[in-house]
Amino acid sequence: MSGDTRRPLIPIPSNQVDFLVATAARAPSVQNTQPWRFRAGRHWIELHVDPGRQLRVDPLGREVLISCGAALFGLRLGVRALGFMPVVDLLPDQSQPQLLARVSFGAAERLTAGERRLLDALPHRHTHRGPFSGAPLPPGLLAGLKRDAATEGATLALVSHARGYERLADLAAAAGREQDADPGAVADMQDWTRSPGSGARDGVPATAFPAGADVRRGRLGQRDFDLSRGLGTLDAAGPAPAATAVLLTPGDSRGDWLCAGQALHRLLARAASRWVFASLHTQPLEVTAIRRLIADQLGLAGAPQVILQLGPATTTRVTARRPPAELIDP
Repeated sequence: MSGDTRRPLIPIPSNQVDFLVATAARAPSVQNTQPWRFRAGRHWIELHVDPGRQLRVDPLGREVLISCGAALFGLRLGVRALGFMPVVDLLPDQSQPQLLARVSFGAAERLTAGERRLLDALPHRHTHRGPFSGAPLPPGLLAGLKRDAATEGATLALVSHARGYERLADLAAAAGREQDADPGAVADMQDWTRSPGSGARDGVPATAFPAGADVRRGRLGQRDFDLSRGLGTLDAAGPAPAATAVLLTPGDSRGDWLCAGQALHRLLARAASRWVFASLHTQPLEVTAIRRLIADQLGLAGAPQVILQLGPATTTRVTARRPPAELIDP
């Protein structure tokens, strides 16, 4: 939605700003970098990108903006929890490229039961790198996830044929080999992985990745967060995921990346409300040539932004988030 300067401005209660920011900050982000900042005014909350948390392998900021788009969806959901429709000015000032969105309160409207389920799922939604349970997806869930993506202007394309999956797995493996040889990619993982017992509230904790390479049956290769350090404590064994999909946007602009993040968080929250979680594969899409090959060889209409593998699971803990006090600029 775009802002309407003719509508009456509704003050944002100062005692709800922390709630709104905390709800936004439950969003997924690449390597749990949490690359967002917030500024609160009397009638709006601004979402800014934090460039100091941008990965070396993300020179254009695509993954940063997808992450911030996810936080924007969380902020919108927080506004709905307070009984208002969110009004979003996306990329409102081209002279301030770090300002991604300005969110204000629109018309009063009660939270729906479906939105309540999404909110209730946020505390336990997490990126899943452990084993899946092997159970099928709940009936109707995939159709719902496709609708969620479409609601945000994106497309969720299922990779349902064996040949398409084999092509995707081969391309993901090729990207993994290229990234494993990239000193910048290795440095990113060293910077954003945490040792057992770490009190850090960002980065990928040792409880969220396995030691050694991920070679599980039916799983696309994950980043080797462990890097032979013996940090990872997650079990690497277990059944394959229930579904593989690619999230696409019509174009590949900054607005499309923010769109992808909002779609991603919406569908992940819906999945988590049914205790279904996703492993997110961004590594193959960091290599521009392979990103194009994935679209071409799988016949996908649009720009691939995120690869997901989904399934019921109960083994991975939720990762920590930084508190609002660390995220709100004066």
